[in-house]
Amino acid sequence: MRSIQLKNVTKSYQGDIIINNLNLIIPEGKFFALLGPSGCGKTTILRLIAGFETVNSGAIYLGDEDITHRPINQRRVNTVFQNYALFPHMTVFENIAYGLVVKGVHNDEINERVIKVLRSVHMEAHMHKHSKNLSGGQQQRVALARAIINEPEVLLLDEPLAALDIRLREKVLIELIELQDKLKTTFIYVTHDPSEALTVADQMAIMSNGGIIEQIGTPKEIYEFPQSSFVAQFVGNTNIFGGTYQEFEDQPSIDIPNLGIFPIFVPRKKEWMIPGKTIVMSIRPEKFFITKKEIDGFSSRLKGIVEAIVYHGRSTQYNIRLENQQLVQVFEQNEEHFPQQVIDYDNELYLYWQKENVVIVER
Repeated sequence: MRSIQLKNVTKSYQGDIIINNLNLIIPEGKFFALLGPSGCGKTTILRLIAGFETVNSGAIYLGDEDITHRPINQRRVNTVFQNYALFPHMTVFENIAYGLVVKGVHNDEINERVIKVLRSVHMEAHMHKHSKNLSGGQQQRVALARAIINEPEVLLLDEPLAALDIRLREKVLIELIELQDKLKTTFIYVTHDPSEALTVADQMAIMSNGGIIEQIGTPKEIYEFPQSSFVAQFVGNTNIFGGTYQEFEDQPSIDIPNLGIFPIFVPRKKEWMIPGKTIVMSIRPEKFFITKKEIDGFSSRLKGIVEAIVYHGRSTQYNIRLENQQLVQVFEQNEEHFPQQVIDYDNELYLYWQKENVVIVER
């Protein structure tokens, strides 16, 4: 296993710049996710690493080895495509063995390696079936097996679960995590689905249009401490409030027009901490505590009216109109069959939160 590094990589199509002077290091042995909206350049990065596309400028390294202009079959990099690209006229065994047959590997070794990889993806019972007769989840496993049998140093996965239903997708995500942990191969996973990236990744990069890397970090760092409003809103739901920085009663605070002044938690002095400076804060919907009654013990409070209620099973989403007419989302965990307070449309609610749950995302 080796790391992947892109140095000053630029790629354009017919004059349109897709990736512009990109620098990115993907650590060896990690499950790394590239997450962003459609058209931001995620798949282009994968195709450049695989060798299906060539860079306009810059370089790509596999470890210390420059592979920028190396042929596809010499890169030690394999790809699992969104449509799996299996041979429909071949059996599962034949699909997986195909690459080894082309290389001229001895039959005994082919049998041994194919059986081993079939077991790793739990498909040994289906080895004699034709791929066209498999379910979507089974085809996905065969595509994975075919990709890993050549023991690549990097495995590229281009939205491999897009064709699966949600329940099967959740199951296969766990299987992917277990497989990567067993193989210790560097996985690079492209998706536009934040929940997939948060589930599988050791580390992830959030991309915006124009091939810009907005933030790199662990899933927890990205979700809990987004560095921009784009990241905060793309990775999960959040509530954005604009205001100005103030120091109220010797505490760092944000003054939100028509709502009030609220304390914020800033672990160390920042250059933007100037009274009157425009700042933007993010609060995740689950960070609010909602109640019909006023209570003590919280540093911040808002009041609003319930406009919509969406039941999600494990949680309930409330859309609440504040006194300044801003609409916010609040998630409440459904912990009890018969909750003590029943919230209905047009109820007046109080929203409380701790200052530690506020993240300043723009200055």
